[in-house]
Amino acid sequence: MVVLHELSEDEVDRIFRALADATRRDILRRTLSGEASVSRLAAAYDMSFAAVQKHVAVLEGAALVTKHQQGRERVVRANPATIEQARALLDRYEQIWRARVARLDALLADEPERQ
Repeated sequence: MVVLHELSEDEVDRIFRALADATRRDILRRTLSGEASVSRLAAAYDMSFAAVQKHVAVLEGAALVTKHQQGRERVVRANPATIEQARALLDRYEQIWRARVARLDALLADEPERQ
């Protein structure tokens, strides 16, 4: 069983800043299905190798991916534990907002109709 720690505000900020970019979300999606070298990732985008490396570094800084040396290549793999923590955080926000909407619905249902 994996025990997830509560994310700090800085960790939450890094995760959602990383996910705010479409290229980084796509890199994460690609590495969820299996590890990929930075070179292979870079070939999929119309940008320089260095630009893709920077995107990977942002994802790595947010702990959304890990990177390790494999021969001459740097291999990137998604980090499911951090993704699960982000999902759990969003689930908590969803519960808060659903409760607020339910309270608002109850208040509106109790209010007599205005004419």
